[in-house]
Amino acid sequence: MSRRYRRPDKARTRRLLIRYHKHGDQKAREQAIQEQLPLVEFLARKFAGRGEPVEDLVQVASVGLIKAVDRFDVDRNIEFSTYATPNILGEIKRYFRDKGWAMRVPRGLQELRQSAKEAIRNGTVRTGHSPTIQELAVSLDSDIESVAEALTLGRAYNTASLDAPVSQDDREGDTIMDLQADENSPIDGLEDKILLQKAIDNLKGQQQTILKLRFNEGKTQTEIAQTIGVSQMHVSRLLRRAIEDLRGQLGELDDEEDSSNGSLGEYPGERADELKNKA
Repeated sequence: MSRRYRRPDKARTRRLLIRYHKHGDQKAREQAIQEQLPLVEFLARKFAGRGEPVEDLVQVASVGLIKAVDRFDVDRNIEFSTYATPNILGEIKRYFRDKGWAMRVPRGLQELRQSAKEAIRNGTVRTGHSPTIQELAVSLDSDIESVAEALTLGRAYNTASLDAPVSQDDREGDTIMDLQADENSPIDGLEDKILLQKAIDNLKGQQQTILKLRFNEGKTQTEIAQTIGVSQMHVSRLLRRAIEDLRGQLGELDDEEDSSNGSLGEYPGERADELKNKA
């Protein structure tokens, strides 16, 4: 199919837009939109083959055209198609950006993620090394928590099927669904909970408090800092140390289970290894 389209008469388009913006002529507005639809279809077809029906893309692009018609400044010496094209393309790109996320993510975080990616790329080229989270937060005029959250949003872009195999090497093996806990079984996962609780009980009081606030109550590092009266940076160090100590405690409990269970010690050891990875 030809990539060309028949351009509307520029002078006529300007006259229609002047009648609309200067005199409130709604009929002139409708005519201007109608005559620019070939441009809409031309730009929409540039995105064909990306998983979305062309008809849907044309509708999205039409929204961009309508916004361009309504926002166009007839006093500026600029051709309408020159002004409308980036508006239409922007509408289509926003559609793909929102449509592409498997989970609904706030627009602000999506934009922060994009800005962070650009800052990382530019910073790496300029300095020869990737900027730290703290440096990104400063350059983006944001806080560390928001930047870190934005950078992890890639996990929300695609999701895995519950029927997908856990191992790509064993297509007939366990699926993700097979490994999910049965909510109707109160026994399932009990060993994990007991082993994890023993490890937590062996930690210092402050470490137990931080882990509870972070993972039980879901508080951010900033909120934890306000709760216990220290800086957010100090909370980050304390949390990292608490997790390291928790892994160490799980390892010691693993050894104790192995020695006390003799030949049957392999199973508890495997469970402890799994819990250490989760920690």
